[in-house]
Amino acid sequence: MRLTSLLSMAAKAAFPHDYRFGTNRPWTVAARRLNPPGKKRRKVFVEPVANEDWSVFRGDVVEILSGKDKGKQGKVTQVFRRRNWVIVEGLNTHYRYVGRSGDYRGAYIANEAPLLLKDISLIDPTDRKPTETQWRFTEEGEKVRVSARTGRIIPKPLFQRKDGIIPQQWKDGPKDTSPEDALQKTFTPSLKTLEEEVLEKLNIQEDRRPRRSYWHIICEDTEQEKRRVQKRIRTEELLNSCLYRGHMNRLGSLDSEKLFQRGEGEGSSGKGVKVLE
Repeated sequence: MRLTSLLSMAAKAAFPHDYRFGTNRPWTVAARRLNPPGKKRRKVFVEPVANEDWSVFRGDVVEILSGKDKGKQGKVTQVFRRRNWVIVEGLNTHYRYVGRSGDYRGAYIANEAPLLLKDISLIDPTDRKPTETQWRFTEEGEKVRVSARTGRIIPKPLFQRKDGIIPQQWKDGPKDTSPEDALQKTFTPSLKTLEEEVLEKLNIQEDRRPRRSYWHIICEDTEQEKRRVQKRIRTEELLNSCLYRGHMNRLGSLDSEKLFQRGEGEGSSGKGVKVLE
């Protein structure tokens, strides 16, 4: 299945009206633990923000307007549009112990808690101060973010991978394969076998040719033989069962008193069995 189809399925996924979105993906174990089946939770009201009006993206530098880290600036690492949340790197942290057991107190870690969109403000890159933003169009028709205070364009941050590489700014090194070489078609289909292609590449003359194999006929013959053996086995089992039933019926019809008669024999015990004919 292609990635585009998976993304389309995820976009069309339907959730209950009382489903509570968090910082985890809906299909993860943590999200399922937060929303167990059959549990009804109080609905969380979120101010709707259209996708075309959303102005904060991952990689933007923002300033916190309220809370214990008021006035501090940081980079946005995650965005949760379902709850109007953003997570700022290294700010609004909560400390807790993890893995506490017995005498071991656990590891003391810090987690960044999400911030509401109204509690942050985008930074104007010209003077490094918070500002309101507006969406406008340039003369070329491109939609850009504009600072409401200075009128300067605030460019969108470039996508940065987890390893820190920005694809738009990447420069190929001496050992990197160029896109032209990667897209070049070097395979030419042919009806020759692998051995024949290797001999041709090595300039080896070979007059012998492999014998033709009619594998489809062999497969058909094998299937027919298998069916024939199975039929013969079923016939033998049916015949044996019929003979056994007939033998038992014949024995049951005879009179047991006329079949055997006790008499004197020549055995070690002095007694024997005489069969009437």
